[in-house]
Amino acid sequence: MTLNYAHRGASGYFPENTMIAFEKAIELGCDAIETDVQMTSDGVLVLIHDEDVSRTTDGSGLVKDYTFNNLRKLSAGSWYDKKFSSEKIPTAEELILLTKSKGIKVNFELKTGIVLYPGIEEQIINLIYKYNMEHHVVLSSFNHYSMVHCKEIDKNITTGLLYVEGLYRPALYCKSISCDAIHPDYHTVTEEIVREAKQNRILVNAYTVDDENIMKTMLSWKIDGIITNYPDKLAKLKEACQRKKSCEPSP
Repeated sequence: MTLNYAHRGASGYFPENTMIAFEKAIELGCDAIETDVQMTSDGVLVLIHDEDVSRTTDGSGLVKDYTFNNLRKLSAGSWYDKKFSSEKIPTAEELILLTKSKGIKVNFELKTGIVLYPGIEEQIINLIYKYNMEHHVVLSSFNHYSMVHCKEIDKNITTGLLYVEGLYRPALYCKSISCDAIHPDYHTVTEEIVREAKQNRILVNAYTVDDENIMKTMLSWKIDGIITNYPDKLAKLKEACQRKKSCEPSP
């Protein structure tokens, strides 16, 4: 079954990476939530995409330079619409508590490339085990060294390799470093890549797919996961495809 991953929550309708975006994504029928993890100066794991807070908050500067208490003073929703001004930057723990109560999976993307966060891998894995979520979480990153390190910490944790350009036989590369999934930009995904991944027991979770015809194509390939800003659109397509027992894109 193809999992419906809500990209930064239902970010097509609500301010990304906020609790309201996560809560609404679940209401709109997602199977999982994709989000981004960074770390404050005092070591708290927080959910925000950019290393700099200026795009999605009313503050400025780098996440790494904020204490958690100061970061929480920022509005994470007013940039999107004034009615969301009370939204704050959530913690990874808050999302785990929400998803655990709802039976929803989580994809934590570790943002440890532009800014390196020493110990972020150990900290997120410890948090996952604290809530017995090890079978319901996948860790991903564009920093593949980070994913290798996650496997060194715990070989049973599920890891995914993010990439944006075409990799040659990505499933074999993924397998060669003992990771579990590839997370490609959807432009780079072909049916052949999906087929070879399945042959090698590698998961394929493509991002960020908002076009319904592309969703249908990937559903017809039986891709493992689709990451989208519009989980309601994907949920409806999945339901329709299941009724018809097939899912073919429009000509």
